[in-house]
Amino acid sequence: MFPIRDHNPSGRVPFVTYALLAINIAVFLSYWFTLRSGYELGAFYYTWGLVPAQLMQGHGLGGLITHMFLHGGWLHLAGNMLFLWIFGDNLEDEMGHVGYLLFYLTCGLAAAGLQVIGNPWFDGPLVGASGAIAGVLGGYLMLFPRARVDVLLIFIIFFRVFSIPAWIVLSVWFVVQAFHGYAATEDGVAYLAHIGGFVAGAMMVLPILLRRGGRAFWARNEGMPPHPEAKYKLSPSRIPRVPKR
Repeated sequence: MFPIRDHNPSGRVPFVTYALLAINIAVFLSYWFTLRSGYELGAFYYTWGLVPAQLMQGHGLGGLITHMFLHGGWLHLAGNMLFLWIFGDNLEDEMGHVGYLLFYLTCGLAAAGLQVIGNPWFDGPLVGASGAIAGVLGGYLMLFPRARVDVLLIFIIFFRVFSIPAWIVLSVWFVVQAFHGYAATEDGVAYLAHIGGFVAGAMMVLPILLRRGGRAFWARNEGMPPHPEAKYKLSPSRIPRVPKR
């Protein structure tokens, strides 16, 4: 089950979100088709990714920023860009272009910081925008907990799109990250970075929420977007309906 869109259109053109999408995709294509061997690709990641062990020795500081624009494969890139596409525009709408860009980069730094603190002498490169995007998810949860999100459920051969509140989608996502982070799951995913970015994003959006009235902001809109939500025609289910008698 994963989200495919929300019903929360932005009130302005999200130039920064579009730019981040374009930069991430362009950077990925620039090295994915030019580096011919696994050795070249690995050396590239070590040079431009974030290596905690090097950072602890005072080296590779630039990787704190550059690692946010690298990805380890097509699925890694597609998953991150999908979440950024769905949730990024609304935060940019609330924060403004410059504020949102600073927010995004700060979440990425917070995510990297927690990952380094959790495993400071790890000698492999960390790459991906997921820490920064996790911050976007945390901020979205704070501002629009009841905005409707369409998710695609795939169960063997059964496919269904349905709408659920954003707080369910994002809370489940965070719980999964927290579980794997607590269990120290070793599958190549930087779960601590996801946790750090999410928490940082939620905390940085808190002042914005308070300026808009805190609970009063939620009460005015019932936790939903402060503007008319987008309408989509969902595909009907093939499961027959049994009427009540």
